[in-house]
Amino acid sequence: MSTTLNASGAVDRRAFVSQLIAASPDALIVSGLGSPSYDVFAAGDRDQNFYLWGAMGGAVALGLGLALAQPERPVLVITGDGEQLMGVGTLGTVGAKQPKNLTIVVLDNGHFGETGMQRSHTSLGTDLVAVAQGFGIKDAFAVRETDRAGEVAERVMARRGVAFAQVFINPDEPPRALPPRDGVYVKNRFRAALGFSTF
Repeated sequence: MSTTLNASGAVDRRAFVSQLIAASPDALIVSGLGSPSYDVFAAGDRDQNFYLWGAMGGAVALGLGLALAQPERPVLVITGDGEQLMGVGTLGTVGAKQPKNLTIVVLDNGHFGETGMQRSHTSLGTDLVAVAQGFGIKDAFAVRETDRAGEVAERVMARRGVAFAQVFINPDEPPRALPPRDGVYVKNRFRAALGFSTF
């Protein structure tokens, strides 16, 4: 499979997310608000997708709780650099708990995409891989090629330890693909997919 890059050498976000999800069919997916949720939905809606519309900074916290509650299921968090920066302290709890079934993917365009494309900390010197490693997540690495989606998916499905991938993506904005906006509906179908009653 050929590598998909733009002129600046960054990964095509939609292609990467699509390949990652296709290679992680059993994963429970939590997507951060905004563009990551659009990317996940564009790859194909699933009952096992939990889209966040608000809760800025909460994607990894939700994914961590899910991973601890469902240790036999692979859990994949797909979020953005701005959202991860907002909830960066949660990585400390991930490092302390070390859930073997949690993989965190940060789609990093170096900008706050939902508020006007202002430059984010990651374009101003913050190294999220170093931050994750500093919090005790040893398997933290950068991704600059689309064809490494399979490598990330292998970690998701293997459940051998927490992993953190900072994926450097194009700073463009693909057409929005809007997932369901009814939070109760998303919650109930996700619970049903796990075999729990709805409420």
